[in-house]
Amino acid sequence: MTGAKTAVVTGGASGIGRAVARELAMRGAAVTIADLDEETGKRTAEEFGLDFVPLDVTDAEAVAEVYGRVRRERGRLDFVFNNAGIAIGGRTEELTLDHWNLAIDVNLRGVVNGVHAAYPLMLEQGHGHIVNTASLAGLVPAPLMLPYTTTKHAVVGLSMALRAEAASRGVRVSVVCPGFTDTPLLDHANPGLPATELGTHARSAAVKAQGRLYSADALAADILRGVARNQAMIVAPATGRLAWRGARLSPRGAIRVASVAARRLRA
Repeated sequence: MTGAKTAVVTGGASGIGRAVARELAMRGAAVTIADLDEETGKRTAEEFGLDFVPLDVTDAEAVAEVYGRVRRERGRLDFVFNNAGIAIGGRTEELTLDHWNLAIDVNLRGVVNGVHAAYPLMLEQGHGHIVNTASLAGLVPAPLMLPYTTTKHAVVGLSMALRAEAASRGVRVSVVCPGFTDTPLLDHANPGLPATELGTHARSAAVKAQGRLYSADALAADILRGVARNQAMIVAPATGRLAWRGARLSPRGAIRVASVAARRLRA
């Protein structure tokens, strides 16, 4: 990455977004982080010398205003990281429609709002890169968190289709599919909604499922390496890539493995 690039990172106050924003800033980019958590967002921005704007990604008009303002003030919008998301976990029969609706509103509609705002701006300027955060749960069977899994599969599909459509028009699109990463997301499952046993113990369940959590800083380096290479899918860590390949080669086998994991987690 060369020159003074401009980037917006949603969900940039903590976790993956924070790590990506920090890495971008270290590479000389002018970064605006956007987050619902104003206190943490302002602290992160001050720490890394970034700009901060409060933002609810479920508000399409607010997303469009932030992206448009960055483009107007900076003169360009090189990168948009539609990264904001929430964790929803629990046995499917325990979950209410409120769990489903919140997952859809934040994890899917938040990305849709980001794409809807950024893509026309990038078409107009003739370049840009949209990076959407999905999950390994968007590539393999991931039980006991169906609202989350559903939205992440949708983000993968959206990103791949948009990539094909945008390729001839100068705009790049990538989707990030990380395995379990060590972020505050795991400690705040089902935010503002009835807790479930699995949601309450999401961090320990993630460790059981993956063995160990991947660091957000390592993932951020993977993401920016993938962006520089214009990778369609950025899947990390190596265990995640192995699981993805296994699911592609044998969907039936992947379901059997996920079923065993689900039984262990329920126990």
